[in-house]
Amino acid sequence: MSEQDITLDEAAKALPAGAALSWGLVKPSQRGPKREMSIEQIVQTAIDIADKDGLAAVSMGRIASALGFTAMSLYRYIPSKDDLLILMQDEACNFPLPPERPASEWREGLREYVMGTINVFRKHPWYGDIPIFGIPITPNNLRIVDWALRPLREMPLNDYEKMSFVLLLSGYARSCGMIQRDIDRAVQAGSSEREFGGLNYTAALRLLVTQEQYPNLQPLIMSGVYTEENSGENPVGNDLDFGLERILDGIEQYLNQKKQADIDQ
Repeated sequence: MSEQDITLDEAAKALPAGAALSWGLVKPSQRGPKREMSIEQIVQTAIDIADKDGLAAVSMGRIASALGFTAMSLYRYIPSKDDLLILMQDEACNFPLPPERPASEWREGLREYVMGTINVFRKHPWYGDIPIFGIPITPNNLRIVDWALRPLREMPLNDYEKMSFVLLLSGYARSCGMIQRDIDRAVQAGSSEREFGGLNYTAALRLLVTQEQYPNLQPLIMSGVYTEENSGENPVGNDLDFGLERILDGIEQYLNQKKQADIDQ
């Protein structure tokens, strides 16, 4: 029997319990008092706590208290906190996707994917605090991967190339999402975006950073670009947009090279 021929029971055993629960492959234990909770209630309560107080505040005890049950009763539904984190991540990716675009609008489609991913980190600041343990394997997470692949479907790329571009874009989105999340947190804590960007430090850095010690950085500090003093005069847009457009330019250049190679053959 090949890996493609396994049964649902075997698939459930192959996956972490949290992932198996997300696919509906296993049912919570029926032991104990009458079931008055659901996995969905537990996960949503955990997300509400994490959104408000951070991931460290999420515990089975606090979730149970919010729902009016004991902590032990939650384990009849979700076996461990690690499994709960898997389910929280998956639910955070459960949002409406934009309509599919024509193949010619692949740049816009990939841009929507990146911005949608960044929004997950901003809406759920704890999302990036969960370590990456492997490839996405839960239904909503895989739905996001499928979304990323959608604009690439008609491109003359093999499977490896498609997944490599998705990994490149998702890594960029994760990095930008976590930076923007940290800016949001700093602003909520009382700092201004001006302070976060370094505008308040321009004069001090111009004094301390010398041409002799920092020959490549010093001109950027003097121009105000390093502390974003002149960001409003930037003709290429903000850092996120500029970086994303260069990635998309690279994908386009790669496609053009492949087309030219086919013509030359």
